[in-house]
Amino acid sequence: MKTVTTFRVLALAMAGTLLAACAVPGRIRQPEGMRSDVPLAGLTSAKATGKWPDPRWWKRYHDTQLNQLIDSALKGATSLATARSRVQEATAAAKVTADQVGLRINGNAQFTRQRLSENGLIPTSVLGFTWYNQGDLGIQGSYDFDLWGGHRAAVQAAIGQIRAAQAGRSAAALALEVQITRTYFGWLADQQRLELARMAVQQQEKLAHVLDLRVMAGIDPSDHWQQARSAAAASRQKLEALRGSARIRQAVLAALVGVSPKDLPRLKPRPLPKAHASVPAHARLDLVARRPDIAARRWQVEAALRRTDVARAKFFPDLSINALAGFSSIDLGKLTAPASRVFSVTPALHLPIFESGLLHAAYGLSRAQLETAVAQYNDAVINAARQVATQVLDLERLRAQSAQQQQQLQAVASLERSASARRRQGVTNIVPLLQARLQLLTQRDALLQLHAQTLDADIGLIQALGGGYRMHGNPSADAATPAPASSSSSLRKPRS
Repeated sequence: MKTVTTFRVLALAMAGTLLAACAVPGRIRQPEGMRSDVPLAGLTSAKATGKWPDPRWWKRYHDTQLNQLIDSALKGATSLATARSRVQEATAAAKVTADQVGLRINGNAQFTRQRLSENGLIPTSVLGFTWYNQGDLGIQGSYDFDLWGGHRAAVQAAIGQIRAAQAGRSAAALALEVQITRTYFGWLADQQRLELARMAVQQQEKLAHVLDLRVMAGIDPSDHWQQARSAAAASRQKLEALRGSARIRQAVLAALVGVSPKDLPRLKPRPLPKAHASVPAHARLDLVARRPDIAARRWQVEAALRRTDVARAKFFPDLSINALAGFSSIDLGKLTAPASRVFSVTPALHLPIFESGLLHAAYGLSRAQLETAVAQYNDAVINAARQVATQVLDLERLRAQSAQQQQQLQAVASLERSASARRRQGVTNIVPLLQARLQLLTQRDALLQLHAQTLDADIGLIQALGGGYRMHGNPSADAATPAPASSSSSLRKPRS
């Protein structure tokens, strides 16, 4: 009789399993539509001859002041606090998920003092007492076999969130490094332009004075003097604008480093470094792993893919077992006596047969979230391609302009030398020489601005190339045999 009953239970379980399996959706092994390369439109393969930036890419400029600023910022900048907190939050959430997998054992000790109803099922007059004590002492254990990998997929999804947060932190650090470098080099450019502006003010004031004397002597009309005065005022205005710009950049640097302006290290003017960034070989393929924002989106896709596995696993039967061993007695003096022992073993099989569309709705939601993650990933890839191409083309434009500006500067320098020679020979007065020197200062300032813009584009290209980031790990869309993750120890492995 027992054999027949057991057979019926097993048959019923198998029938329920087959009925549930009929509605199980297929497993997604590879998200559709994900780009594996970056479309660098407008760039030829011949241009891709450079090297990838180093993790500490700013050291290529050989500037100790810049190194100090960035090192200080990475240690204590408040702008990275949010990114760090996201990593910590994702890590904590992953540990909570991991700790729910596998064997769980809990101790239980409780004491109950209870009064029975005199009008209950068994009257107290029959029992002989109204109040009684109940003591329980034992250990409870449970184990979910996770036959279909739902719990393991949940752990992998949580690990994907950790890695996405770590990549996001790297992106935030890169943005901070770039902001500091650009602001610092902007300050250096302001300092050099300030020196040129001071020289221009001196030359303009000297020219205005000479023209004033020539007007009083009746040699030149007063219009020439008025024009010189106006130009001198414009030069002084430009000088003040550059001073204000330099002060603003120092305040911005202090904010980026996370200190007050008075605590900012004393910066000394120095020449701007050369810009020499270029597109690395295989940038079209490798940029996917070199950009922290793309890596973060890729790990988001991985996490979303694992969540579809979690939703799919809920279509299958879930087998678990619960066990209890301990002591229970209404006489506390006999609580640990052999006769007070209690044991129980409870296998449980959950069969999702009729869920009113709930499982399909949950799975559909996970599919929609996966498609959203893929779309965001592809958007990050296209955005990265646009930034790289834009920066490269901008660098080419600025370098071409600088070459032309250099030729123009050389021509004006020749005019200045000729005017100086004629002045020494007494062939002409000093006015042409002063005007030639002003033109020379103007051309030098224009070339300096182009140098600063080229350097800024150089930094922008480094940022577009990921700034030395390299995605670790191997997010795979095909995880037919997920690695066991029954404890939170597996959470120590991810790297950003």
